[in-house]
Amino acid sequence: MAPALHDGATTASPLTEEASFQALLQSFSMIIVSEIGDKTFLIAAILAMRHPRLVVFAGAFGSLVVMSILSAAMGHLLPTLIPRRWTQVAASILFLVFGTKMLIEAKAMKGGNEKIQEEMKEAQEEIEDDEAEHEGRGGDDIPLEAVEAGESPVHTRSPRPAASKPKASLADGARNFCSLLLGPVFVQAFVLTFLGEWGDRSQIATIALGAAHNVYLVTIGTVVGHGCCTALAVIGGRYVSTKISVKHVTFGGSILFLIFGIVYLYEAYMMGSDVDMSIPITPSSEP
Repeated sequence: MAPALHDGATTASPLTEEASFQALLQSFSMIIVSEIGDKTFLIAAILAMRHPRLVVFAGAFGSLVVMSILSAAMGHLLPTLIPRRWTQVAASILFLVFGTKMLIEAKAMKGGNEKIQEEMKEAQEEIEDDEAEHEGRGGDDIPLEAVEAGESPVHTRSPRPAASKPKASLADGARNFCSLLLGPVFVQAFVLTFLGEWGDRSQIATIALGAAHNVYLVTIGTVVGHGCCTALAVIGGRYVSTKISVKHVTFGGSILFLIFGIVYLYEAYMMGSDVDMSIPITPSSEP
């Protein structure tokens, strides 16, 4: 009996390693195709042009680490509520829907980087609104156009009157307290990234991966993927955004998501076959 158990253990080991590698690769590649050129990517790129890159990276990456842990943990809890087979089916449907939607978006996009320029403008507006609400506009911030042109900071806006400032809320108080401890740039990068990522496609996909694979492997894969994207954004995000084609990235991401959906659908089908065919046989006791 011992050799049989030993053989079963040795044959199961390569399957376990393959599943671990699959979880890491899927979570990493999903983040890469979802985040490059995304709004949170551009927010980090713009902030890095106006503030120290290391501080912006720490704030944005810290926010994404927290988001990855929360999302993977949410996915890990799903199999405790519903059978794993149905979580596989839900994950497959989710990736198929995302993949189809991205494929339609890629076909509708024009070539070049017009789409990413629109995203860049929206990200810039979000940063300006956040600074106007929480930090005031006393002329200390450099407009994006001035940064690109290499101009020095010019005080073009007068500070808000004290009477026009809204009353401080509990959230504002917490943010100000964190700003004193960690610095306003760190808090701004953290908050803007967290709000931009919450409910995003990559977060929902991370929940689906956490339900289908080992939660620790999914967390590691997504964290490494976010780290690579955030580092690329703060180092040369503006340059990268002018060179990449969002149409091609979206098209590649749609193909990848469709493949994920087919794989999970096949795995769910195999789970159902194993359950249907597994008939417990108890040996009859001799009289």
